[in-house]
Amino acid sequence: MVDVLSKSQRKFCMSRIRGKNTKPELLLRKALWLRGLRYRLKNSLPGRPDIVYPGRHLVIFVDGCFWHGCPDHYQMPEVNRTFWEEKMLKTKARDKEVNRMLKQNGWKVLRFWEHEIKINLSGCVDRVSQVFQEPNPKLD
Repeated sequence: MVDVLSKSQRKFCMSRIRGKNTKPELLLRKALWLRGLRYRLKNSLPGRPDIVYPGRHLVIFVDGCFWHGCPDHYQMPEVNRTFWEEKMLKTKARDKEVNRMLKQNGWKVLRFWEHEIKINLSGCVDRVSQVFQEPNPKLD
């Protein structure tokens, strides 16, 4: 199947895709805030987590189903398949490495798929709250 957009049109469309402040991320942040779980956004941690609780050494990533290869929803694009296969392998390897680095430095890491937030927001917030309450041996 051939792409229906020209290269310049495709480039423009791709440039409009947000990397932060996505709808699922905003939904989760608002729900956490309403639950009284105050967080930080700006950070220089590996992988640049979407939400950070510095005092509890807890970081949260909101992963897009397409961009991070969700096992339930990811569909490989038909066009430029080799590029997308390589990109997905690199993304998954990078996510694993970021998790490893953060955990090695004493951080608790939570990752939510965008569909998890859309389907079960309260469950995601409950999970954050649960991990938030866990003692951190490095801090306590």
